[in-house]
Amino acid sequence: MAIATDNRTAAQDGFAGSIASLFAGFREHMERRKLFRATLRELNALSNRELGDLGLNRSMIRRIAYQAAYEA
Repeated sequence: MAIATDNRTAAQDGFAGSIASLFAGFREHMERRKLFRATLRELNALSNRELGDLGLNRSMIRRIAYQAAYEA
């Protein structure tokens, strides 16, 4: 039983594929960065009491925002 797959990479697609891959990677990076900054802004807007209700403190905000954007 044979299974055919399409495992082409950007290098196999030539220069145009490389450029498209570069822009796709940049777009993904910018979207993740946007999510990171939005999460950071929203968590920083919470009071200490609201953060405590969530089981968080101010020193955890940056890590939580990073995890939401880059590890999800």
